[in-house]
Amino acid sequence: MTSLRQRMLEDMRVRNLSVRTRKTYVFQVRRFALHFNKSPELLGPVEIRTYQLYLIDQNASWSVFNQTVCALRFLYRQTLKREWAIEQIPFPKKPRKMPLVLSREEVGTFLNVIANYKHRVILTTIYATGVRLSEAIHLKPTDIDSKRMVIRVEQGKGMKDRNVMLSAHLLELLREYYKIVRPGGRWLFPSPRDPRQPMSIYGLQRTCVQTGRRLGVNKPVNPRILRHCFATHLLEDGIDVRTIQMLLGHRSLTTTQRYTHVSAKTIRQTRSPLDLLPQFKKA
Repeated sequence: MTSLRQRMLEDMRVRNLSVRTRKTYVFQVRRFALHFNKSPELLGPVEIRTYQLYLIDQNASWSVFNQTVCALRFLYRQTLKREWAIEQIPFPKKPRKMPLVLSREEVGTFLNVIANYKHRVILTTIYATGVRLSEAIHLKPTDIDSKRMVIRVEQGKGMKDRNVMLSAHLLELLREYYKIVRPGGRWLFPSPRDPRQPMSIYGLQRTCVQTGRRLGVNKPVNPRILRHCFATHLLEDGIDVRTIQMLLGHRSLTTTQRYTHVSAKTIRQTRSPLDLLPQFKKA
């Protein structure tokens, strides 16, 4: 490990960045350095701009571009103490896209046909609670509070704890799962290869894609879409946006309000001004 990488890791630990964030930042800085085959200490604003244009030419996703900017800003501002770090490393504008959702019938069919039992339980948990995939695989048996009928999400995104609802159906499913699988260790959903570690996200993502294709669902099915369905279906049931924000663990209400643009029920119940014209001829 280079001294620069060690210093950056120590700086991130001091600022209590999550383990996942630390790994992501180190990975993106490494890619940046390998692109020029030089230490980041020898690179500056010109190389950073060149690398950003390279990512654009490679059609890198917004998330990858954003991770790169965050990683380089941290490195040059916090670890290397370069005064130009903020002004010379601009953030990309995030594209505004409405989240895709499935109908309740599509969700039910999708969950019922998943062959892998453990995968079905995890994905059902995501839809029933709205937790993120990373939060679901890091659940522990002690997080399930059947007396208060809540699930504790420990150190979710933003290093924050929160509670989500525990439905009676989900509690029954989790109890059955626990009797059959007997996780036994720290994690509710341990890795089959190493029970000391939580389950990997990649197998779950692959299960979603394969199941969606088998059902002929004309939408990109992934664990995240079940979280979108959770929020949208709650909104259609009349749950206020503020409550949904707290359940999802969103820092900003603006993030949650995007679901108001997705709800088909809300759209259907809004009358078109055409219906209110007093003298409109249909033909």
